[in-house]
Amino acid sequence: MNYKLLFPTYRNRYLFIRRNLERIAAERPFNYALNLGAGEGDYDGMIARHCNRLMSCDINEQDIHYARALNAAVPNLEYQVEDALNLSFADNTFDLVISVEVIEHVGRPERMIEEIQRVLKPDGFALITFPSLDFPFTYDPLNRLLSFFTDKKISQGAYAFGHEYLVSKTDFRTWSEKNHLAVVQEQNLSGYLVGLLEMYWTGIIQYIFKANATNLPDDKKKKIALRPSVKEPFFARLTDLIINLDKALFRNARNSVGMGYIIQKKG
Repeated sequence: MNYKLLFPTYRNRYLFIRRNLERIAAERPFNYALNLGAGEGDYDGMIARHCNRLMSCDINEQDIHYARALNAAVPNLEYQVEDALNLSFADNTFDLVISVEVIEHVGRPERMIEEIQRVLKPDGFALITFPSLDFPFTYDPLNRLLSFFTDKKISQGAYAFGHEYLVSKTDFRTWSEKNHLAVVQEQNLSGYLVGLLEMYWTGIIQYIFKANATNLPDDKKKKIALRPSVKEPFFARLTDLIINLDKALFRNARNSVGMGYIIQKKG
């Protein structure tokens, strides 16, 4: 099963992408789509249902090998190794770009936005999620307190998962607008309750068991590693209840663990 769907932060991102893909594709079906930073390929089967062709790429060759085997039965899906800062695709190639929790790993986030703009067709959409610089205090109190005194970070909490930096709403909007990408939707993903329930332990679990804990190509192979399948676990329904309660309580809060954006290339 895809055990990641039991984690509210992951599940929230997944639902954001799935819900908006279903909505937009119902109005204007996508021909050619790109999943930029596919990781282990656990989104690919879902994305492929909403387009005629899906190119899925990642900088990590081991993850690409795993994803290709995981989704071998998906007929309209292909894989290749790509650098998000220097994509090999021609200008105006894709109707849709999906990028989930990638921009915080690439080192030059604005450059990645430039590449997304370049490969998107005019009027094409990009759905992007990333961990928020304005995370709730309940998610990572240590790094929040440290931020008042120093620029140094502890590599746990919000700065686990290989996050050397986080992204602010202001910066993301600035990069998008500078590259002629209109912000169509902005959504907080996971508030104070989810933050409290996932405080620190999820980063530790990922560091110990995830095959590619930092989402970078130089991760060492682990003797014991968890890999997802495409099956949704039954107890994901319990996760949905937690997400809905968190949303009801903190819908209008300024802070969130992550952000979800829909941007569109100006025609």
